[in-house]
Amino acid sequence: MQRSEFLKSCLALASVLALPVAHAATATEQLSAAQFTVIAPFPAGGPVDILARILATGLTEHYKQAAIVDNRPGASGNIGIDMVKRAKPDGHTLLVVPQGNLTINPTLMPKLPYSVFGDFVPVASMGRTANVIAVNPQVPAKSVQELVALSKAKPNSISYASPGVGSSLHLAGELFKDKSGADIMHVAYKGSTQGVTDVLGGTIPMIVANLPTVLPHVQSGKLRALAVTDGARSGFLPNVPTLAEAGVPGIAISSWYGVLAPKNTPPEVVKQLGEDIDKILKTPAALNQLKAQGMTPWVVKGEAFGELIRKETGLWAPIIKSHDIEAQ
Repeated sequence: MQRSEFLKSCLALASVLALPVAHAATATEQLSAAQFTVIAPFPAGGPVDILARILATGLTEHYKQAAIVDNRPGASGNIGIDMVKRAKPDGHTLLVVPQGNLTINPTLMPKLPYSVFGDFVPVASMGRTANVIAVNPQVPAKSVQELVALSKAKPNSISYASPGVGSSLHLAGELFKDKSGADIMHVAYKGSTQGVTDVLGGTIPMIVANLPTVLPHVQSGKLRALAVTDGARSGFLPNVPTLAEAGVPGIAISSWYGVLAPKNTPPEVVKQLGEDIDKILKTPAALNQLKAQGMTPWVVKGEAFGELIRKETGLWAPIIKSHDIEAQ
């Protein structure tokens, strides 16, 4: 009788020890069972689309299942986001979005048709790029401190371009203004192209932009980069200081992109997808594509990614409120 009970105990213990392996296998089996759809809620050709295609290619190669990219632009990304919100939570429908949809829009748009944590589960970040503060070379400021001094000496004389009201670059400009005391004014454009054109032409003296948008113009000398807003220098512009190095501490922000799945996607599936993304972004093909876009791989997974979203939401919310910024 004692021997029988002992054998039962051993079998029970073996079953418990085998559970983690079984879960990992189950997640892989579930993800191998059907086609993937990666929703990019912005037009083809932009950074969201490119990251979505990197992810889709990697999933196809790993799971031997087709992974298609479905571009669903419109309504500031809300059309595509809503599709993923309503999708089956099995890990086969994924959303690639920029930080603004996760950390800015919930404050900027009180009637947003989704809740980041109520309708989705964070999977992982994918990549990021530095933001650059740059000026037309005719501006008599060769450093951030000279720019700040110039703006104070000539109030209302310096304006900066951004790709839109409430964009992460607009908010970065306002954060710079708050931290540095610069007397600068915001000019919103519908996208980055016209803003860059006007700064190159001298109509607007300054711009806050993603690094890929201004990199070729900085390299050619048509724009002067004064600082990057990230916590470390960019490998693409190694001679350009951070804002902290330039005398404006307290700003360490970048533009980044992440992947979400529908709420109630099994935790083991979310974990497996995070690990998959990490591996995909280490492949030579992915690294080359990111480099071509001025981006670097940056993977923060699962709960840590969720905490990142919460932290940055807490950073932007008071800036939106204190400057009375409203969606347009």
